[in-house]
Amino acid sequence: MTKKILLLCLLFLLPLTSLFAQLPAIERIEPANWYTGFKNPALQLLVRGQQMGQKSASISAYPGVKLVSVQKVDNPNYLFVNLSISPQAKPGKFELVFSEKGKTSLRYSYELKARTNHTTGVSNKDFIYLIMPDRFANGDASNDQVKGMKDQGFNRDSMYYRHGGDLQGIINHLPYLQELGVTALWLNPVLENDEFKTSYHGYAATENYRVDRRLGTNELYRQLVTECHKRGMKMIKDLVHNHIGDQHFLFLDPPAKNWFHQWPKYTGTTYKDQTLFDPYASKADRKLMTDGWFDHHMPDVDQQNPLVKNYITQSHIWWIEYAGLDGFRLDTYAYNDKVFMAEWAKAIIREFPKFTFFGETWVNGIPNQVFFTEGSTVNQHFDTGLQGVTDFQTYFAINEALNGKFGWTDGVNRLYTTLASDYQYKDPTRNVLFLDNHDISRFYSVVGEDFDKFKSGIILLFSLRGIPQMYYGTEILMKNFSNPDGLVREDFPGGWPADQVNKFTASGRSAKENEAFDFVKKLANYRKNNSVLQTGKLMQFVPEKGIYVYFRYDNQKTVMVVMNSNEQAENLETARFAERIGTHQSLRNIISGQKIPIGNIQLPAKTTYIFELQ
Repeated sequence: MTKKILLLCLLFLLPLTSLFAQLPAIERIEPANWYTGFKNPALQLLVRGQQMGQKSASISAYPGVKLVSVQKVDNPNYLFVNLSISPQAKPGKFELVFSEKGKTSLRYSYELKARTNHTTGVSNKDFIYLIMPDRFANGDASNDQVKGMKDQGFNRDSMYYRHGGDLQGIINHLPYLQELGVTALWLNPVLENDEFKTSYHGYAATENYRVDRRLGTNELYRQLVTECHKRGMKMIKDLVHNHIGDQHFLFLDPPAKNWFHQWPKYTGTTYKDQTLFDPYASKADRKLMTDGWFDHHMPDVDQQNPLVKNYITQSHIWWIEYAGLDGFRLDTYAYNDKVFMAEWAKAIIREFPKFTFFGETWVNGIPNQVFFTEGSTVNQHFDTGLQGVTDFQTYFAINEALNGKFGWTDGVNRLYTTLASDYQYKDPTRNVLFLDNHDISRFYSVVGEDFDKFKSGIILLFSLRGIPQMYYGTEILMKNFSNPDGLVREDFPGGWPADQVNKFTASGRSAKENEAFDFVKKLANYRKNNSVLQTGKLMQFVPEKGIYVYFRYDNQKTVMVVMNSNEQAENLETARFAERIGTHQSLRNIISGQKIPIGNIQLPAKTTYIFELQ
């Protein structure tokens, strides 16, 4: 087969069955097992193997399990088996029987297991720590390179090659994270990315039910979740609904022509979220936004295909139950089909009522971001069911407050205005706040390595409404800019046995790094132990002369945050804030423990204080 013919096949997604002439009789059945007790009785099995579409299917007698139908598709290597699992079905095994021309040719023992996940989800009581597994810590050198996988590149000196970080490395450093005050981990995708190059980030999956072998195994992933739970920490799994990697078996040998969005030639998305809510947008522009491919090696999935919808949703339900997950982060949320995503949200909550998820909405403009959230609060006439988002609007506003010059809409007024716009959300406290992540410049570099600004940002992160999230290494002042992205994905120093310094320990950190670590630790643990910064109400006052003041308060405590964004020291008279200060007599600095009387507060330049009212 010539390269030209192969390219045409890939572009038009014709079944490449000739590439799989040696498929075993049953190459895979997905999901490979299921669970009893789900509210939705429907289970659809993807069965793949040589000429499986030529066979009929039946099941052995099993109480509570019924074969509903068998569905054939364009590609003869696939068969879809639709089962009904009643609420009365018990854990156990039954046989799937495949026949051809009336003769039994294959048998497969299928297992139903008992449910064990009783998640309470992730909330504004938590502090999320984001880890790129390949770059955090190498706990098992034996899986750095795996024989038979397409990408054998391994070089810690290259930002694009794999570095060897893995799940065992994360397990080994859970005590460090617990000391820091972390209550939830979000890992960049851990599913297998068996691509030819640049697969370390995890966003081009080639398997839906298998952890990347260079990170560990499914069993080790489940062990990591268990170890987190033992320490009072939760696990958030990163999902990609919109696309997969071009080496995924479903792309190389698609079950049907409409498994992916097809174009006469490669067509990328416009990345223009405005077309989704613009009342004047053309249908063509909307289609380009949602159906265009995110990248050349990331085929765009057709989420209007019922088989695709079932396959994706079932895999996510399976992972929640199998691993004991607590939450999902939904990558590239705006590029998905909105009807499917709303259906998906209902399907997840139906089985796990307390489960939580938040979507990546990297957009510009507060209404743009609100559009994707639940409640149909900005005249969407449609409820996405999306509980929360990665709050880019507050991220932009924090950066402006720290780096901008005070003005009517600039500087700290940008942050004030952003929070004042929270009325548009059904529940803004479910949004995830952040200072940096794996796609954007590291926070310490964004503030020009100004330590006072760094501390101000940390105070804002832990004291504003929502769920705080920190990118690995921010607490030790890791720095760099995101052009290219790999520069912000450096290894955590000390995560590899050969590292000359180990910044997981105080002795391995510089004095400034220890000061930063202790600052984060102090605030994170204060927040962890005080509901006022978790679920307390927020009251903010109009910024004046570059000074921004807000309060968090509940029935137990009141916290006051004072930010001086000016280049010079200022005095602040507190009489203006009597509405919240009330009868309190003094302020205790949460960081230093120092007490000062309420009245006139001396504010050094570019400094933020966080006080507990006494």
